[in-house]
Amino acid sequence: MLYCLVIWVKMGSGGEAMQFLSHSAQETERIGEQLASRLRPGDVLAFTGSLGMGKTAFTRGLARGLGCRGRVTSPTFTIVNEYEGAIPLFHFDMYRLGSSDELFDIGWDDYLARGGVCAVEWSERVADALPEGTIFVDIARGAEGEDSRVITVTGGSLA
Repeated sequence: MLYCLVIWVKMGSGGEAMQFLSHSAQETERIGEQLASRLRPGDVLAFTGSLGMGKTAFTRGLARGLGCRGRVTSPTFTIVNEYEGAIPLFHFDMYRLGSSDELFDIGWDDYLARGGVCAVEWSERVADALPEGTIFVDIARGAEGEDSRVITVTGGSLA
């Protein structure tokens, strides 16, 4: 049985956030899939979270929710994986990049213009390259055990 808790949180400066509680990788994927239904072509999601928190699991759900086919894997060594679907998904991993200059060297502006959704792991490494309206997704370990995650979504037009 899938169980997930969604909480609306009031943030400082009048902003709001959606907060989800996940107890497994499968629930994290389902949350990503649900969020995908609210995305539009051109949206950028910027992920933060420690190694092993579920950023790629969340992206697997996004891909399914966007109608993308194929196996979703971490683009750690390829920097970007592309998935075709009703709305294409461009999955970036910035862990190995030294700066946002390297992101622009691989065609960041072109990806932004292609009408897909860009999901960016380790986004803090290229924060200055993220466009206005970026949706931020923070995934952190929850207090309910090793597999629990608190997923906080802010920014963009979702929250």
